[in-house]
Amino acid sequence: RGISSEERPKRPLTAYFRFLKENRPAFRQKNPEMSNMELVKKIAGAWKELPASQKQVYEDARKTDWQKYSEQLAAYKAQLTPAQAAALKEERRKRLAKRRSFRAKREMTVLGKPKRPRSGFNIFVSENFQESEGVSPVAKLKQLFDSWRKLSNSQKQPYLQLAEDDKVRYENEMKSWEAKMVELGREDLIRSRKQRSKKNPAETETAKGSSHESKAKSKLKKSEE
Repeated sequence: RGISSEERPKRPLTAYFRFLKENRPAFRQKNPEMSNMELVKKIAGAWKELPASQKQVYEDARKTDWQKYSEQLAAYKAQLTPAQAAALKEERRKRLAKRRSFRAKREMTVLGKPKRPRSGFNIFVSENFQESEGVSPVAKLKQLFDSWRKLSNSQKQPYLQLAEDDKVRYENEMKSWEAKMVELGREDLIRSRKQRSKKNPAETETAKGSSHESKAKSKLKKSEE
């Protein structure tokens, strides 16, 4: 039978999160005006001041649940065939990779990383989306995709030039941002010399435009399916 990762036993809560879950309703009742962030900070402060003897109660409960979890996990793994175990491992890997990607993007937003430059096709879509025909976003995108492909090179040129200007904006902003990251000790976020190397503008824009057109075409195909 098919086995989903959802059937995998859930890890027990840590002592602190057990305390948080148990006491949150009472703290909320006493502090209805607080935001969720403020409430969590208040509960964290209460946990920090909690006597070691009372913290031990939560730690003992965690240990008991962990023993049950270990037994349930062993039973769960024992029923898996090699193929199922491999499939679930791959599913877990993809889920964790997606989570790491989301966290990385969120961190870049918080750190104010400049937005990547737009392609000529992106600019064409943004300028003409509202006026384009179609009752749905997908229909509008399809109409714009067809219109873009029918444009002559001279008609595309203004959009390609705007894209080149946006590349200059991006490079200038990235240099300032990377200098700031160095000051913050985040050299791990700095692009490698290879990534910063200059490419032929025409080749870059052609490749980028082709990439965005391919992505748009792929999205349209999926939506139609």
